[in-house]
Amino acid sequence: MKNTRKVMAGAVQIGGGAPVTIQSMTNTDTADAIATADQILALEEAGCEIVRSSVYNEACAKAILEIKRRIHIPLVADIHFDWRLAIAAMENGVDKLRFNPGNIGGEENVKRLADCAKAHHVPMRIGVNGGSAEKELLRKYGGPKPEALVESALKHVRMLEKQSYYDMVISIKSSNVPNTIEAYRLMSRECDYPLHIGVTEAGGGEMAIVKAAAAMGALLVDGIGDTMRVSMTGDPVQEVYAAKEILKAMGLRKEGVEIVSCPTCGRTCTDLLSAANRVEHELSSLIPKGKYLKVAVMGCIVNGPGEAAEADIGVAFGKSGCALFKGGKLFRTVPLETAVDELITEAKVMME
Repeated sequence: MKNTRKVMAGAVQIGGGAPVTIQSMTNTDTADAIATADQILALEEAGCEIVRSSVYNEACAKAILEIKRRIHIPLVADIHFDWRLAIAAMENGVDKLRFNPGNIGGEENVKRLADCAKAHHVPMRIGVNGGSAEKELLRKYGGPKPEALVESALKHVRMLEKQSYYDMVISIKSSNVPNTIEAYRLMSRECDYPLHIGVTEAGGGEMAIVKAAAAMGALLVDGIGDTMRVSMTGDPVQEVYAAKEILKAMGLRKEGVEIVSCPTCGRTCTDLLSAANRVEHELSSLIPKGKYLKVAVMGCIVNGPGEAAEADIGVAFGKSGCALFKGGKLFRTVPLETAVDELITEAKVMME
């Protein structure tokens, strides 16, 4: 990954060579501290490492005190327009802010925020997206083009740098995947602040995951991205699961069970989807936290072992017998009827 500045959100490091962190955002009423904290605890359980909540009135800012008492990961306050709420959030113990200096009411208010953030050691994320770029920049570039987003973000960064404040993370999201990729590539060349990557307003379900994987995969392979959120309409826990899978696919996370299985063809000798689902379900519930196991479930013995040579353990199904292999090498042959059971048994031994 690109070497960026080190920023601390509570006890979690962003940038500076740290692993890419997974973020999500609550969709409860933040003023309801219990409901918000309960949702954050569910996000923690799923693997979320930094969480953001909207702070849109004084009740939300006050709730931070109780929320912080109940959770275990850094809390980010999402602020728009009202600098007083940002200061209240920091005074109540929030770990990080997300806001745009340009909509906070002028240089004097930016100074107030920077002074408070320095006093409380609170970093800020400067968040710009296609809907928040200044009108003059939209006119200059003919719409929310990557160049407009980058210029807007850098303008906000300079406001804080003028106050001798440098504890920043930057995001420049778009709902358009190619624009998102190009904007982050431009920004990565312009500065060394950590970048929070993602696709905004991506929708829900499979399309949101596809957009996120396309954009963030391209950026991560370029070494761009220090923290990430998969934005999805609905249950935010699904965002965390999707982010983990993207990081695993990019080789940046090795935890849990990763299943390798073929798309099947006429040589397939069993219900491969059911077999793969059963292996993933049973092993995922047993693997210790922090452990990683790559398991191959292949439909035939013609190409199975070779195509899954990098798996820790796997099975290739055959009509007269199935091949169990470890590290790409044949371990033993087993009957078709017991192949899944024996694969699971051997995998459990490897996890001990």
